[in-house]
Amino acid sequence: MSKYPRVGISALTGKSDLSDLSGILDACEGLGVDSIELPTYDMDLIIGGRVHKPHLQRLKSACANRKVAWTVHGTLGINFMDEPHRLERHWQVFQANVEVAAEIGAINYVLHTGHIRTSAAEGVDAAYARQRDYLGKAGDLAKQHKLMVCVENVFADTEGKIHTASASRLARELAIVGHSHVGATVDFSHAYLETGFRGGDVVTEVTPLAALAPHLHIHDSFGRADDIWMYADGEKLAFGHGDLHLPTGWGSLPWDAILAACTFPAGVIFNIELDRRYWYAAAETVAATRTLAERARVAKA
Repeated sequence: MSKYPRVGISALTGKSDLSDLSGILDACEGLGVDSIELPTYDMDLIIGGRVHKPHLQRLKSACANRKVAWTVHGTLGINFMDEPHRLERHWQVFQANVEVAAEIGAINYVLHTGHIRTSAAEGVDAAYARQRDYLGKAGDLAKQHKLMVCVENVFADTEGKIHTASASRLARELAIVGHSHVGATVDFSHAYLETGFRGGDVVTEVTPLAALAPHLHIHDSFGRADDIWMYADGEKLAFGHGDLHLPTGWGSLPWDAILAACTFPAGVIFNIELDRRYWYAAAETVAATRTLAERARVAKA
């Protein structure tokens, strides 16, 4: 294994019957990455909270005998800050996701941090308490399967109707949870969009979360909220608005300042999340991301 952090890439989603998954994974391996992140949230692997065994077997077959590590991005709708009467449903789907991840030998499982409708302070605090409780349970389950739950920072809506944790707030929440198998996924572009719209400094926001993050989502943007009307995705690119998932270096994220400020855990994975539109630049994105990884400061194991 390289002395530098590993570089991975998220596989594109394909046909719902997974018949083209082997070819997709071949393309990822051909880029020379160390790990591949599977978008299990969009593979029809879970039906009504239970693992769909025939599909799981297709997934395992496509993944077999490959020389990469596996990570997974589970169901995006899992929300441990949701109303109490729905939490067991979220938990059931989470358990199924962990079963899938364990079956393919994944090392990291990416879970989005929760969100609620904007509320009075006591409502927000209660939602965070619910999330902390469930993250503790999630860590216990992950530990049984030798898996790390990596909670990802996202960004709130531009209308002020949804509350979610900033990167620095998520760092504080995870520190309170204090579980050996619950860490973070830093999505730098998400934090850039959040600070670009609501104020603050992206480097200051991500630094405390980076220390807890064995997993990173690497893609670029301009930190500009998607708050004006545009006709096509090409126009969003022209304006530089929104969560573009651009190749590394195409946007304006201050990578030099981020790398100077952050220290990452040993074994950290720099996982590329590249929009399908820009997959033609996948090879240059892997090369640029590996250059970042080689400059990263990593804590001793």
